[in-house]
Amino acid sequence: MQNSLDISYQAPGTKETTRFEKIHNIRFKDSKIASKAVANEIAELIHQSKKKVVLGLATGSSPIEIYRELIRLHKNEGLSFKNVVTFNLDEYLGLAEQNPNSYHYFMQEQLFRHIDLPKEQQFIPNGICQEKDIEKVCKAYEDKIEQYGGIDFQLLGIGRTGHIGFNEPGSHINSQTRLIHLDPITMEDAANDFNGLINVPKRALTIGIKTILSAKRIVLVGWGNKKASIVAKVIEGAIDNQHPASYLQNHHNCSIILDQEASDLLTKHNTPWLVDRCKWTPILKKKAIIWLSQRVNKPILQLTTKDYNENGLSDLCTTEGIAYDLNIWMFNQLQSTITGWPGGKPKHDDRQRPERALPEKKRTLIFSPHPDDDVISMGGTLARLIDQGHEVDIAYQTSGNIAVSDEDAIKFIAVSQAALAKGDKEREELEEFKIAVRKGELDTDQKKRLLKIKGAIRASECDGAAHFLSLEKDHLHFLNLPFYETGEIIKNTPTKEDVLITAALIKELKPHQIFAAGDLADPHGTHQSCLEIIFKALKELKNEPFIKDCWLWLYRGAWQEWPIEEIEMAVPLSPDQVQQKRNAILFHQSQKDKVMFQGEDNREFWLRAEQRNQKTAETYNQLGMAEYKAIEAFKRYQY
Repeated sequence: MQNSLDISYQAPGTKETTRFEKIHNIRFKDSKIASKAVANEIAELIHQSKKKVVLGLATGSSPIEIYRELIRLHKNEGLSFKNVVTFNLDEYLGLAEQNPNSYHYFMQEQLFRHIDLPKEQQFIPNGICQEKDIEKVCKAYEDKIEQYGGIDFQLLGIGRTGHIGFNEPGSHINSQTRLIHLDPITMEDAANDFNGLINVPKRALTIGIKTILSAKRIVLVGWGNKKASIVAKVIEGAIDNQHPASYLQNHHNCSIILDQEASDLLTKHNTPWLVDRCKWTPILKKKAIIWLSQRVNKPILQLTTKDYNENGLSDLCTTEGIAYDLNIWMFNQLQSTITGWPGGKPKHDDRQRPERALPEKKRTLIFSPHPDDDVISMGGTLARLIDQGHEVDIAYQTSGNIAVSDEDAIKFIAVSQAALAKGDKEREELEEFKIAVRKGELDTDQKKRLLKIKGAIRASECDGAAHFLSLEKDHLHFLNLPFYETGEIIKNTPTKEDVLITAALIKELKPHQIFAAGDLADPHGTHQSCLEIIFKALKELKNEPFIKDCWLWLYRGAWQEWPIEEIEMAVPLSPDQVQQKRNAILFHQSQKDKVMFQGEDNREFWLRAEQRNQKTAETYNQLGMAEYKAIEAFKRYQY
């Protein structure tokens, strides 16, 4: 992995890949560092070139940080784009340039309007061309690329189907710019941006595979655990037209740039003992023994030397101890994570327990990025902390207002109307407002009012869930962090103001424990932003006396769970506690049935959480631990 201070990387040919890999790839600590590295390569290309630099550009969430870094280089370090020509990969058919979901609009907002790139040097496929002109428009786009001497640097993201651009499964290696019908999975993934699958365009114009492979340099970027599976197939699998990104194996100068989670399923990271000799850190030993237990389908204490030897782990036995000792060590490590006392068990030896026994009654602060993450992710643990007498406060970091549908807001407006007498002027005004919402014809003030109503809906749901768990309203803190309040899916970059708001609450409460979301796989990155704000707030408070005694526990939510080897506190839930958690989640009615931003998983949040907790408990049981109905898992962050 690259050092967090190193934002450079080696080009193909300068560092050999393992025998499993067919495309040069580099792993960075996180997407921000990786994005800076890619932006630096682009900037260096622009600086060194004596002719016009032709960039092929991508849209979606993956390149946003790259574009932000290019903007910073332009504004702060004098990087000029006057000698640059850009060609975008694709555009939805039928969307006007000013449509917020068009890629014309995306590029203007995310890059073009912030830099000095001449408009006549910006090229994006024409999504509003007439049906009869599509073939001619596509041919003209190819000719324009050729006129400029081809693409010097092509930036790519990767879709869940393995598409690059909108080259969906089945795309031919010799395909060029053309009209394409979007794959159902691609449309499903875009449904959030279009407020429903029914509104997603079914067709798009895209540069073809041949055009992409003709670029002199290709860099594909992938962030987050949801890209890990397709990344592994593309890098280690066979070339397959069902995974069009695998065609990149044919390119002589292609790099795939990944963050830690996106690269986790590559053999060299997932099972490095199958690649070469390992430096056996405690976490790697845990991972290997758990992997072996699952591979041979035996509890940990039943693993034999033969199991280790036949599955590529003889080196572990040779260097770290015999199988029996390894098994006992691993069993004890796993057993010590299990506790029914997430705030520490009073008057008990805590040396083999995840939390301290003292103080017996702790001040606990739970940060919830969205207004329901607390109960979805740790509802059982939250109830335990309250029942065991700890002083619990919950901080809802964002309003979550954009995740409430207009239909739900209209219902609440109608209820407000019904409480007013007929002929009341306010009742008539509410009727006009309701009609405007239904038609989607809102002025600026009405949009703000609608967002305020949606935020109030979610706050009232938090209040109901907390009351159900016997937590009083004065222990709820609605931070409404400014970075989130754009009214749009794409949020602002968090600022010092967000950090100061967060730090002020921590300083006021002086907690012994903080629980925060370490789940970075939510579709629009709010969890990651919220976690980074907490990290910065704790850094601001590092000299405060209470901080040295404040432990930070990270939970994961609706999208993923901690790997078993990383879990440091496992809180088991009884069947009654599982039901209690479900009921608390169901207070968030605006997020039930028609979740607006649920990502790739169509299950409702309560069901996702329940099945995820049950899967963790089943895995513990299969490894040889006691059988529980469900387990909520946490990892301690050392700051």
